[in-house]
Amino acid sequence: MHFLSQKDPTMNRTTALRNLLLSLSLAASAFAAPAYAHISVNISVAPPAPQYEAVPNIAPGYVWAPGYWGWAGNRHVWVRGRPIHQRVGYNWAPDRWEQRNGSYYRTAGHWKRDKGYKPVKMKKEKHYKHRDNGKHSRRGKHGD
Repeated sequence: MHFLSQKDPTMNRTTALRNLLLSLSLAASAFAAPAYAHISVNISVAPPAPQYEAVPNIAPGYVWAPGYWGWAGNRHVWVRGRPIHQRVGYNWAPDRWEQRNGSYYRTAGHWKRDKGYKPVKMKKEKHYKHRDNGKHSRRGKHGD
């Protein structure tokens, strides 16, 4: 049983290399995932009517992205709505299906620029220098 307690340096390097490669592949897939988010799916089966979802109270700075029918393998599956972080000057365009030439095409939800949005310009406060020539007085703000 003595051989089981000894650490094999090649085993540690192999494990470390395996963990590094696994981490790198996971990181690469995380960066690649957004590229696949805009793939259109076209099928010949119409999606069912949207399901009713009660919209919960949403925290400030978030908007509601409604649920939609997604496609998984060979059938439609309901993807529940969710709160998403709001983007100032944009509106959320929800996922939707369109029929064209006998097929159904899904367009993923996305942000659309709000054409009526006008950024608010903040006025800068003017800072006036107070001149008292080194004299400190107990008078109020208006020289009272």
